[in-house]
Amino acid sequence: AITGPNGAGKSSLLRSILGLNPSRGEIRLDGTTATDQRGWRSRRRAVAWVPQRPAVGRFPLLVRQLLASSGSTANAIAAADELGVGELLDRPLHTLSGGQLQRCYLARGLGHVAAGATLFLADEPTSALDFDTRDSVAALLRTIPVTSVVVTHDAAVADGADRVLEMAAGQLREVRR
Repeated sequence: AITGPNGAGKSSLLRSILGLNPSRGEIRLDGTTATDQRGWRSRRRAVAWVPQRPAVGRFPLLVRQLLASSGSTANAIAAADELGVGELLDRPLHTLSGGQLQRCYLARGLGHVAAGATLFLADEPTSALDFDTRDSVAALLRTIPVTSVVVTHDAAVADGADRVLEMAAGQLREVRR
């Protein structure tokens, strides 16, 4: 888990891993550095991503279509069922509440892991959720079978992490191992 104050660079770090933010230096994943468009496309297939503010767009993308983009539709739908949003498959994303949308993006990320992603990144995955759902999602995050990096202000999520890092002024330091 990565914690720290707002504006410290936590989300920027995750976006840099995906090549969505320009960054200096080198970010290796499984010993490979992405240096061109092909490399970044490959990186994005290897990394499941749950954004902090999921975009819904201005077109009627359905939950079913979002989940299909995971690479493993069946696993993403099963995760949606587990997260309590399986009945929303035919709903357009723009009609969902913030918590429903967050759970749909989590389901997509879990489908992506089932499809072969080797890294799971989540930026504030419990921020739009009610207390009961936060606890169940925090427990679910502990079961993901690949390396997971979760940016969070949620103590339940941080408490369940194997390691906790704190970011301040763009610098990381380990606070718990």
